[in-house]
Amino acid sequence: MKKIKVLFILSALVVMATSVSCSDKFDSQEGQLNAADLDYTDTNGMIEPLIGAYNVFATRHWAEPLLIAVRGDDVNAGGLGDQQPFADTDLYAYNKDYWMYNEFWNQHYSDIIDLNTAIVQVERFKEFLSENEKPLADQYIAEIKVLRAWLQFNVARVWKDVFIYETNTPADEIEANGVSSKEEVMQYLSDQMDEIASDLPDMRPNERPDLPGAVTRYTAYAMKAMANLELGNYQGVADAAGAIINSGKFSLYSDYYQLFKKPGELSDENLLEMQYSDFNSETGDRFYHLYAPFGSQNWTPARENARSGWGFYEPSMKFIKFMLDRNETIRLETSVLFTDRGILDLEADGYNSLPSFVRNTTRDGDIINDYARAKFASGKHYLPSIQLTDERDDYGGGKNFINIRYAEILLMYAEALTQGANGNGLTAAQAVNLIRQRANMPDLPSVTLDQIMDEKLAELGLEWGIRYYDMIRLGRYSELSYDGRTFSEDKAYLPYPQEQVDALPLEN
Repeated sequence: MKKIKVLFILSALVVMATSVSCSDKFDSQEGQLNAADLDYTDTNGMIEPLIGAYNVFATRHWAEPLLIAVRGDDVNAGGLGDQQPFADTDLYAYNKDYWMYNEFWNQHYSDIIDLNTAIVQVERFKEFLSENEKPLADQYIAEIKVLRAWLQFNVARVWKDVFIYETNTPADEIEANGVSSKEEVMQYLSDQMDEIASDLPDMRPNERPDLPGAVTRYTAYAMKAMANLELGNYQGVADAAGAIINSGKFSLYSDYYQLFKKPGELSDENLLEMQYSDFNSETGDRFYHLYAPFGSQNWTPARENARSGWGFYEPSMKFIKFMLDRNETIRLETSVLFTDRGILDLEADGYNSLPSFVRNTTRDGDIINDYARAKFASGKHYLPSIQLTDERDDYGGGKNFINIRYAEILLMYAEALTQGANGNGLTAAQAVNLIRQRANMPDLPSVTLDQIMDEKLAELGLEWGIRYYDMIRLGRYSELSYDGRTFSEDKAYLPYPQEQVDALPLEN
């Protein structure tokens, strides 16, 4: 059992009374918490805003990860009669009135404001700490800023020019600063990670004795590397990713298939991870992400009564053929759940000698039956029914959501070196080959940028839109024109939600 998960639930009553996760404690416009709710002189309570911040970070609407990822050539929207604008988004036909766009914007920004409130709360506690105790307050603030950076990073990648909020009075910041360009946002995030890294623990997240899986110095370095990749500052990428690699603290989880299931939770590979649990109890409290949108709409589970999903998220045929053509095994089996209908389409396209794992039954005995919305489902968002807690039937119930992992760090580092940066330690080929060895793929003597992009697709496909944003920043728009889709540069970013345009100083 994971301590941070226990804290999330066992502290629920305290969190509801004191932390940023309780919306009814906030002014609807400014997100301010009534100062009377906390006794700042009782410094034993300083951890509560931090716990609340992790709760805010992990409480994601189901639409958010889908909208971040659906436009890549690795992912298709399922055939969604009831959510047609989502399917249209996958086809680069955007509807600024679609509720999902506004939900994403509101959720991310309201959570950023809530995290800013948590920072204010910790700062108030800090006033009553001794000098020896103040570094812990600085650490808590730094942790919250890393969580905030991840949210701010997403908003900028989806909409390009957006607001930066550092306080819980956004109206004042909008009036003073207006909209920041994507480049300004990414530079701000990079600079902030530099400022706070030394305040964070020098360890892996799973080594945290207080909150296992929480943010550390290396999570901040990961965010810095990601921001600099968007900026095209490849030396900045190499330096930040190199600091993670050269720490010697991280390694790839040995079993790629189980990495995305319960055995891989809080592994030495994970730098940032949203944690969920039902505490191995058949009844009572639970803290889940809703994975149903990712799941097969029709299955026969190995464990009776396990619910199926909604069929909203489908690995693309292009991705599957790419993986088959590379002779991928474990990564393809992990990434894709196959239906008989999908297998027949592959065979009709000339893939007549499919590997034995390409079948409609997973290695854990779940049968993926044909369903109308899609021909494949995501294996990376799949939890075998036999790994569900007894009497807990939700699709994926209790499964963690990995945000950043060491494999991505290695591949960003390798790309930076091929783009002209100087490394300190591994060569680009060595970094890539570490990943290929786990996947039972042969070593490469050297690597090109094209090979690294292929490796990123094979390793990170279906995860957080990484493929889509790689193609956007590299200008490889032709890759996004596939299976009848036509992509153009003007489709790179979503339009601002109309509700936000009406309320805020935004121009599409």
